[in-house]
Amino acid sequence: MTDSLEFSEVFSLIRGALNAGRLQLNKTGIVFKSQKTGKIESVPLTDIDSCYWMRVARGFGLKIILKDGQNYKYHGFKEIEYERLKDYYSKNYNVPLQEQDLCVKGWNWGSAKFKGAIMSFEVDNKAAFEIPLRDVSQATTGKNEVTIEFHRNDDAKVALMEMRFFVPAYQDENAEDPVKEFHEQIISKADIIQATGDAIVTFAEVACLTPRGRYSIRVYPSFLQLHGKTYDYKIPHTTVLRLFLLPHQDNRFMFFVVSMDPPLRQGQTRYPFLILQFERDEEMTCKLNLTEEELEKKYNNKLSSEMSGSVFEVVSRVLKEVCQRKITVPGSFKSNSGTSAITCSYKASNGLLYPLERGFIFVHKPPVHIRFEEISAVNFARGSTTGRTFDFDVDLKNGTSVTFSSLPREEYDKLFDFVNTKKLHIKNKGNKSVSGNLNDMFESDEEEHDAYLKQVKAEGRERDDEADDDDDSEEEDEDFNPANEKEDDVKEEFDSDVSNSSGDDEDEDENSEEKKKKKKKRKSESKHKESKPKKAKREEAGSSTKKKKDKNAPKRPMSAYMLFLNSNREKIKADNPGIAFTDISKKGAEMWKNVGGAKEKWENLAKEAKVRYDKEMKEYKEKLKESGGAPSPAKKSKSIKDMMKKKETPKKEGDNTKFKSKEYIETDDDSSSSDDDDATEKKSSPAEVKTSKSTRSKRGKGDDEALVALDEGSAQEEEEEAEFSGEQSSDDDDSD
Repeated sequence: MTDSLEFSEVFSLIRGALNAGRLQLNKTGIVFKSQKTGKIESVPLTDIDSCYWMRVARGFGLKIILKDGQNYKYHGFKEIEYERLKDYYSKNYNVPLQEQDLCVKGWNWGSAKFKGAIMSFEVDNKAAFEIPLRDVSQATTGKNEVTIEFHRNDDAKVALMEMRFFVPAYQDENAEDPVKEFHEQIISKADIIQATGDAIVTFAEVACLTPRGRYSIRVYPSFLQLHGKTYDYKIPHTTVLRLFLLPHQDNRFMFFVVSMDPPLRQGQTRYPFLILQFERDEEMTCKLNLTEEELEKKYNNKLSSEMSGSVFEVVSRVLKEVCQRKITVPGSFKSNSGTSAITCSYKASNGLLYPLERGFIFVHKPPVHIRFEEISAVNFARGSTTGRTFDFDVDLKNGTSVTFSSLPREEYDKLFDFVNTKKLHIKNKGNKSVSGNLNDMFESDEEEHDAYLKQVKAEGRERDDEADDDDDSEEEDEDFNPANEKEDDVKEEFDSDVSNSSGDDEDEDENSEEKKKKKKKRKSESKHKESKPKKAKREEAGSSTKKKKDKNAPKRPMSAYMLFLNSNREKIKADNPGIAFTDISKKGAEMWKNVGGAKEKWENLAKEAKVRYDKEMKEYKEKLKESGGAPSPAKKSKSIKDMMKKKETPKKEGDNTKFKSKEYIETDDDSSSSDDDDATEKKSSPAEVKTSKSTRSKRGKGDDEALVALDEGSAQEEEEEAEFSGEQSSDDDDSD
């Protein structure tokens, strides 16, 4: 006979949401530990009234009803586990495990029966559905109708918010109103927070960091009420998970943190932590509104009718006993400065990180609490480039990661020893001893501490080496050098010196000389900008030419990472609908980083592809050698000389299209408007006009004939030419 029976994949049903956890049945009772919050629900065997096994959605469930009327529901069981549970109940519990059949008919009328804190709606003496009355937040009445509202659970994707029940009137007129009777039954067991009676104690004007402001805290037997200038909050004692009392690093303040689930709601904002701040030296004296009998029976004399001392001590003691939760304080960890906290940043906000005996907590914005049992691994990474800080990464078992950045460098040894003592898996521990040393990390290269980055760089160097080895399969294009080309081929029609047949002008010679000097200067600067390794590589090759790919050569093999990415590309698209194309590689890089030992498979495939490529390349080179031919080059790109040339088209008869020199075009915004031409010509400087005259004097014979035909076809252009000539002659006289 086993002492306990445990189920690891079980869900607790709380207000319409399934919370994963572990369920254990032992001789003293039933214990459930939540995977999300770590909260433990313990049901003593002496408090259990009955247990039922029933069919639920997607499996089977266990319902436990206590003697006070409360119930607990656990889903996720398989049908074959019924015999194990039944056998364990019969041998260890004096309560039998019963089977409960549910009504599955589609009727919406029946009889409502109240059994403790549960309202069961039955059809044909079978329960159609059940409503735990502790989930009811409000109930209102109408004519022959009762409307009940439910507490909202943020974890439930689909939540039931309201139900209405029609209650027919009794035939006996002297009987009590059935609507009123039904409403009173619900209200008596519903979880409705009402501030009735006097509070146990009131703490006035307490500074709250989250939610921000000053609130008056009223402590009631079943809930806490925060009363502020704008908002009021009510916190049931059942929602309080943990209490933390944390000293500030400056020893002037104390943080009192209340962890809650479900969190406080204010619109769309959630507050899972209530953070109070007290001054260490501030003291107070208060009286509790409790009788001596209540202090003895309910609180075991741990509270007194009159309490005095530091404010944080009084508040923490009262909330500890009223909420029935233990207070967590920092343990043995001490930072380099002798405090219990380390300054750091989380999500661009500065705060304090407290290493506790069973987890980490960060305050204050946003507060984060991480339990050791949630952590899969931690990682120490180099922070800023100056080497004064480092980062602390915490990987959780649910796949998420939390990064605390900008931790002081001198705190590394203390934090490393603490993490190592708690036996947390350290990713980059390597062959280090128990004492960690960050000096090597900061003084060495970054890739030595980033395995993924190191591997990617190695693969890149390997591909570069392969490219250098394949000289026989690649050719080089000759660089375009205008100095080696014929002068007539390089000149373009928009240059001022189109033909060398005409006389030279002094200004034109000066301009051309200046252009040549600027061109040589730019060319020399571009040569100086060339990197030395690249230049040396070209000198070793014996040529300053660029390599050209052989389209018939075997294709280079892909790296292990590229093989992995191509294999998982469709899976990434399916798991992330609407993902951008550029984000696929980022997601693939994250997956590749977390592959772990499975990388060996892809590395072997990459090695096989490399061997196959070497073999094909060797055969291809031998084939080229036997045929005596050269590798067929890829399609040659258009040279600059070809792109710069313009195809000359003969002028058609009757075509009145205007031809203008480069200088005239640059000063003209609209060649189709004669008015704009006149305005532009009048604004032209004497130097611009003189250059245009020199250009026209250098045109060839064919150009002069085209201008003659143009002048005969357009009278308007004759006026423009005459006006242009007159203005130019006057400018020439002035210059002389």
